[in-house]
Amino acid sequence: MPEKLRYLTSGESHGKALLCIIDGICSGLSISKEDINKDLLRRQKGYGRGSRMKIESDSVQILSGVRWGKTLGSPIALLIENKDWQNWKDIMSSELRDSRLQTPDYRLSVTRPRPGHADLAGAIKYNTHDIRNILERSSARETAARVAVGAVAKKFLSEFNIKVISYVTEIGGIKAQNTEHRTQSTDTFLSLFKKAETSPVRCPDKRAEKKIINKINTAIKRGDSLGGIFEVVATGVPVGLGSYSQGDRRLNARLAYALMGIQAIKGVEIGLGFEMSRRFGSEVMDEIFYRAQSTDNLPISPLTKGGIKEGFSKGEMGGFGFYRKTNNAGGIEGGISNGMPIVLRAAMKPIPTLRTPLSSVDIISKKSFNAAYERSDVCAVPAASVIGEAVAAFVIADSFLEKFGGDSIDEIKRNYEGYLKQISNF
Repeated sequence: MPEKLRYLTSGESHGKALLCIIDGICSGLSISKEDINKDLLRRQKGYGRGSRMKIESDSVQILSGVRWGKTLGSPIALLIENKDWQNWKDIMSSELRDSRLQTPDYRLSVTRPRPGHADLAGAIKYNTHDIRNILERSSARETAARVAVGAVAKKFLSEFNIKVISYVTEIGGIKAQNTEHRTQSTDTFLSLFKKAETSPVRCPDKRAEKKIINKINTAIKRGDSLGGIFEVVATGVPVGLGSYSQGDRRLNARLAYALMGIQAIKGVEIGLGFEMSRRFGSEVMDEIFYRAQSTDNLPISPLTKGGIKEGFSKGEMGGFGFYRKTNNAGGIEGGISNGMPIVLRAAMKPIPTLRTPLSSVDIISKKSFNAAYERSDVCAVPAASVIGEAVAAFVIADSFLEKFGGDSIDEIKRNYEGYLKQISNF
């Protein structure tokens, strides 16, 4: 997959810290730890989160790549300490363990794989009979590092009036009623996001929010868990990101890849998604129109020419030119952004770690047991939506740099402004 940006994360769930290195960020971008910490805090919120969130208060340390609040153009290294490490120092020590030390702590070795986790497949793959070696890295704790990476990408995109936002549309089969996206403007998406930010389940529908909270309470009483669906929307994305020339350069493919890489995500849709397959083609294609001059009655998102007006970003080219009245395609056609808001939807399965355990088999004795319980969430869909923002922002930032290049923020802005002038005359 072509990349201008790349990153790696490292660290275990109960290890000393999470680390990440971002390579490819231009010089001159303003960034602070506060820019990153605010998204780390958003990831930790959400009704139904587990007790781990009471221990951790994630805060990033910027170790390299930034000087006096500006990126240098060199790799950026970020560190997030695990406060819970103090309770796991012996269990997760990197030092050779003294065989004379004996402890009854069950956490030293885990031999009962949990259904729905990477436990059994991972133990077989990596040839270990201690599942602790698998679950520590496969844990969703790692996503804190990806949120930190995404925060840097969002900061970069904000320089070009591109926003990446999210909200929850469904948990446990209870659906929000005001999130239909096919004819929504940028302002409507931002309004949904603002409402979601004040909701304990990140749902912009207050009626659905109450029902969702009640269902989460039911799951808590049952020792069960719940999954759901969230949407990620990118506004202000200019026409032309991505390419149809190769499968791995298609923007939709890259975004789907990023979302599917989040733990517990089992399905991704773009725009109308699977619903398109149930309708006639005439019902789902976004017809193209053209308006020769600016009027007060603006379409949703014209694609070319000037006349920037409040409520539209430069990328969306509000004013006059080509436009569409619907957005069933979700802002991407032929693997290329078409100037409309990019609308992504991801389905998260229920957390597989249950207080009421499921049947499993001990990998040593081969006897049937109830699966081991690791401290876990009851519902993490609100947190997953924030993670979805992060990974989508990174892909869009990568695609943006692929299109406009440049080693400094000023150079990239010059390139982008030149492109806007080009398409204004199309």
